[in-house]
Amino acid sequence: MASALVVIVVLCLGLFAWRVMAQRQRIVRPHPQSPAWHNGRFRNVANTRAASLGEVRKAFRAHRGQRRKPQSPLPLVTVRQDVLSGPPSQALQVTWLGHSSVLIEIDGLRLLTDPVLGARASPVPFAGPKRFTPPALTVAQLPPIDAVILSHDHYDHLDRDTIRALADRVGHFYTTLGVGQRLIAWGVDAKRVTELDWWQETRFGPLTLAATPAQHFSGRGLRDGNSTLWASWVVLGTHERLFFSGDTGMHEGFAQIGERYGPFDLTLIECGAYSETWPNVHMQPEQSIAAHRLVCGKTMMPVHWGTFDLAFHRWDEPAERIRALAAEQGVHLVQPRPGETVGPDTALQSPWWRAFEAEAVEHPSLNLSRETGA
Repeated sequence: MASALVVIVVLCLGLFAWRVMAQRQRIVRPHPQSPAWHNGRFRNVANTRAASLGEVRKAFRAHRGQRRKPQSPLPLVTVRQDVLSGPPSQALQVTWLGHSSVLIEIDGLRLLTDPVLGARASPVPFAGPKRFTPPALTVAQLPPIDAVILSHDHYDHLDRDTIRALADRVGHFYTTLGVGQRLIAWGVDAKRVTELDWWQETRFGPLTLAATPAQHFSGRGLRDGNSTLWASWVVLGTHERLFFSGDTGMHEGFAQIGERYGPFDLTLIECGAYSETWPNVHMQPEQSIAAHRLVCGKTMMPVHWGTFDLAFHRWDEPAERIRALAAEQGVHLVQPRPGETVGPDTALQSPWWRAFEAEAVEHPSLNLSRETGA
């Protein structure tokens, strides 16, 4: 009885904190100049459908028993010293910090995507999705960052405490319409914030940065849904190109991005947190591979997996499925450990996550041998 009472009290406190934060997020700034702005909110080009609470409950019951967290904390690779203290690489290379947080080096600059370096992806510190393992780098351990790129404002992509800690340590913040106001409210100098609409470009030193379409949604409270824009991002260097999908479902804009900005030497494509209950706003691994090919990618690095429990599938299923599909379709894949640095020409790593699970992943699309390392 006492333990049940504790659970009820914690849930009530969490609901209260959520409502307080929702009150703070009520103001919706209009963006009538954006083609994605309709009737007071941002909208996707295609219609998207959200599952009902009943459908979510049904999916949860159907997937009960899935291991959605690893049996033990995942290992951290010690980030290379040249990445931490040397000059930024001229050649394109990236270091995975976990989930969608990636340290990018290109043309002598360091960029950081969707930095979430806290313990939870949540509006409150005591509840919500908790990391499987610490981030590969804390804010204090990060090397100097020239720019942060933000895809949207969900808690697993935009962390207030991380942004506050970075506010005076980053040269510039690039994000989507509406999200910049959140950064400014958290202490980032407005002069160092640039908001872009879909298909808008800006110059940053030798780089061209472009916000490109995605199919998703936004919001951090109960009443601010779709009041800010979501996007994918293009980084065009003097010799190499990178595409970052952000969170997205499959959409026709991928082909347009490939035609306008491809080919890309490296793509950072989401491949986790998918479900049949939200098929339009996240991609199944088959769609992730298709998106990589549509944008004309050379090497694909899957992100948005292996860090938080955000869906019903087994935690390592995205890595297994994407690996099998890449092998079948001849796609060059890199799957680094958290903290590992890779480039477009890096060879495919061994399936390192298998050491933390005794059982094979059971999925009808997989026929993998753990002995052969397929």
